[in-house]
Amino acid sequence: MNRRKKIVTKFQKKDKRANAKLHKSNKPAYVSKADREKLALEDTVIAPNEST
Repeated sequence: MNRRKKIVTKFQKKDKRANAKLHKSNKPAYVSKADREKLALEDTVIAPNEST
């Protein structure tokens, strides 16, 4: 029984990983705090130039 259980769990893990790859998360990609600050600065610099 032990050997059979090991084989079954091995295949279950493999199926679970394959299924997880198919269903990607809808969560947005992580953006670091420094990158967010850079983007905010770029937006504030570009925005006044567009209005003129």
